[in-house]
Amino acid sequence: MKQSLLDLLKKVDTPTVCNAIEVAQGKRGFNDFTRGTMLCSDPDAGAMVGYARTAKIAAVNPPTEAPDVIRARRMDYYRHMASGSGPSVTVVEDTDYPNCIGAYWGEINTTVHKGFGISGALTNGVMRDLGDLPDGFPVVAGSVGPSHGFVHVKEVGTPVTIYGLVIKDGDLVHADRHGALVVPPEVVDDLEQAIIKLLETEKLILEPARATGFDFDTFEKAWAAFEASRT
Repeated sequence: MKQSLLDLLKKVDTPTVCNAIEVAQGKRGFNDFTRGTMLCSDPDAGAMVGYARTAKIAAVNPPTEAPDVIRARRMDYYRHMASGSGPSVTVVEDTDYPNCIGAYWGEINTTVHKGFGISGALTNGVMRDLGDLPDGFPVVAGSVGPSHGFVHVKEVGTPVTIYGLVIKDGDLVHADRHGALVVPPEVVDDLEQAIIKLLETEKLILEPARATGFDFDTFEKAWAAFEASRT
C-alpha cells in the first residue's frame, strides 16, 4: 500500500471508504462490512487502518486444555501480533458471542498491542478500562464489561467473523466508530483517486446546502451537477 493511500485512509471515516470502494468498482452493492451497532473506545479518534492479524478467544468457561498448552498458544498469539511489516489491525473473534463476558481489551493488552505498532483492535467481544486505554489505540468492540472472565486464546491466524463480516489474516481493514470493512484487493490501486473523487463530488451538494440562501431551486441545480459528476 502506498504511503499516500495509508495517510488518506487514516483521515477519512469508514462510510467514506465504503462509498469510495463503490466508486472504484463502478457500481453499487459493496458488501464486506459489519452489521449492527458497535462501540468505540474513542469515538473522536481517527480510523484504524491496516492488515488484519486475527485470532479467536473464549472466556465464559475455563479452558479444558493443559496450562502449558494455553501458555504456549498465548505466546504464539503475541508473537503473531508482533510479527510482520506494514500497518496492522488486531482482529479478535470472541467465540462466546453473543454471550461474551470476558474483556480481552483493557489497559494492559491495549498498551502491549500499541507497543507492537498496531493501530487498533476490532472485536465482537468485550472491552474495559475505558478511562485508562492508551491514546492512539482505538478499540471497536461489541460491548463493555468489568471482568476478564476465563479469557484465553483458542486460535491464531485463522479467519474470523465480526458482526457478520468475515476477515482473513492479512485482509486490509478500515474501522472506526461506524464499524469496519475489508478493502477488496482489486480496488487498492484505484482507491486513493476514488476517495478524492468522492470528496470532490460531495462538495457539489454540500457547499450549496451550507451556504446562506439555499432553496429548492439552488438544490435542484446542485443535485443535477452532483448526479452528473457520478456518472
